[in-house]
Amino acid sequence: MKRLFCLMLALLMVFTLAACGGGEEETTAPSGEGSAIPGLEDGVLTVGMECVYAPYNWTQMDDSNGAVPIVNQPGAYANGYDVMMARKFCEQYGWELEVMALEWGGLSAALKAGTIDAAIAGQSMTEERLAEVDMAGPYYYASIVCVTKKDSPLASATGISQLTGTCTAQQATIWYESCLPQIPGAEIMPQSDDAPAMIMAVESGTVDFICTDMPTARGACATYDDLVILDFSGTDDNFVVPEGEINIGISVVKGNTQLKEAFDAVLSQMTEDDFTALMDEAISIQPKV
Repeated sequence: MKRLFCLMLALLMVFTLAACGGGEEETTAPSGEGSAIPGLEDGVLTVGMECVYAPYNWTQMDDSNGAVPIVNQPGAYANGYDVMMARKFCEQYGWELEVMALEWGGLSAALKAGTIDAAIAGQSMTEERLAEVDMAGPYYYASIVCVTKKDSPLASATGISQLTGTCTAQQATIWYESCLPQIPGAEIMPQSDDAPAMIMAVESGTVDFICTDMPTARGACATYDDLVILDFSGTDDNFVVPEGEINIGISVVKGNTQLKEAFDAVLSQMTEDDFTALMDEAISIQPKV
């Protein structure tokens, strides 16, 4: 009897340890205060963006349509596709969202300095950028287009070989550095500091056309009804861009694989149609300027 009792006691201990061990092996999504993800220990996701790059992001003066306060611009709020996407991540993991307005050229530096945890700012996933940061995504699949005035002779162009005259694009983008030089008849003017300056250049007649991506072009035409999009997709007379470089990604500091994987886990549950629907929503609520 003593031997039987000892055997039963041993089996009970084995089952108890197995049950405890199984619970310890379960994994949970990173969330809330005390997250193991570098930079998210306080449970706050600090995101950098220009806040002037509609429909990806913009500034408004109230919290309508789910806008989020801009921490370094008291009284101002950020909204747009990037904010909508950031809110999805925070809802999934229980994080608090904090948006910081930064200049386009300062986003990578802010990441390296730890000022922000991620740049969700309509950035293309170029080889040059990937040498500086790691990128999750894509979180949008873009295409390259041009924009001109409806009454311009260029409005009937069916390919980049038919484009002539002055042009520009936003600084530090594939639009300016890679696409415009592919247009034989282009007279490339100095690059624009940001998207609003680029759009104003064509709207004011300072240049004959600009090069950008489809969402930015749609946003411009939603604001200015005298502009038209020139889309040469599906033709042989179109821009040649390395595969993947026109896709839009989320920048994190090099080596922060935990945050990259957390973003990718949410994005993997979304389809291209989901991205398009969210972008359509952003364009529908962007403010007229």
